[in-house]
Amino acid sequence: MAKASAQKLKILYVMDYFLRNTDEDHPASIADLSAYLEEQEISVQRKTLYDDIETLRVFGMDILKTNAGRSYGYYLASRDFELPELKLLVDSVQSSKFITHRKTAALIGKIEKLTSVHQGKLLQRQVYVKNRIKTMNESIYYNVDEIHNGISRNQKIRFKYFDFALDKSRHFRHDGAWYIVSPYALTWDDENYYLVAYDSAADSIRHYRVDKMMNISAIPEARDGEEAFRAMDMAQYSKTVFGMFAGEPETVVMRFDSRLVGAVLDRLGQDVMIIPDGQDKFTVSAKVVASPQFFAWVFGFGDMAEIISPEGVVEGMRRQLESVSALYRP
Repeated sequence: MAKASAQKLKILYVMDYFLRNTDEDHPASIADLSAYLEEQEISVQRKTLYDDIETLRVFGMDILKTNAGRSYGYYLASRDFELPELKLLVDSVQSSKFITHRKTAALIGKIEKLTSVHQGKLLQRQVYVKNRIKTMNESIYYNVDEIHNGISRNQKIRFKYFDFALDKSRHFRHDGAWYIVSPYALTWDDENYYLVAYDSAADSIRHYRVDKMMNISAIPEARDGEEAFRAMDMAQYSKTVFGMFAGEPETVVMRFDSRLVGAVLDRLGQDVMIIPDGQDKFTVSAKVVASPQFFAWVFGFGDMAEIISPEGVVEGMRRQLESVSALYRP
């Protein structure tokens, strides 16, 4: 590196050192900065380093000086992301089923660069979740990006959709034919990422698991179905559709043991009306799609939950229980 060019880059190296190597517990002395710059083949004088630090402060970096205990020097006191916030991001990435192991490691590596190398080690201790199931579809990152492109450009997208066969190979639906839909939103349900889109051929809103979509691309055709999408309440939609099973929502009345208030609010939302029913029970009315996933959710509470009405949903639950019970008869 030419000497003149190196001197022009000096303050950038000083800024990078503060970003990557300092925090409240790891201040940097002038000697530390000098040694680092010399490794970059940049000659320095102490006075110019003091000037550089002041320039970075004027620029907006929160660089403080400390003389506490045996620590002496300067450190970056605040960043765009504090350590607890980064831990939340790391935990979210690690626990996300739709992100592959390789992408998880890459993302966490990038998140670590948002703090000092010392605090980055604290993030590493956050990242291991034993036997975590992850998707094997490495292209999901690019799927999401291409879906957003279609939404932002007001274009339809096309893709192929698959399920898994008994040998774990991919089996494309519709004999590998292209799906062409108008993308409107991405939503999260039961640890999976879903595209919410309008299907012109079916004249209805449909949803698709993003990790089961392949070869996504936007096509030069304007989206349609905007009125159908605008008529939806996405927040309500995610509460209505259990496991993203398609179907028409209907108002269902349920009775629960009073110990289940928290579980009901978690699934149906804080705005659902709780009506006391005797001393130890309550009822709620909610719009849901009466799917096998919904019945499974109710059944999971055992005799502490009961569907009261309408009769068609009660009968659906009865048939579901009988069909499962038949599998276990002697």
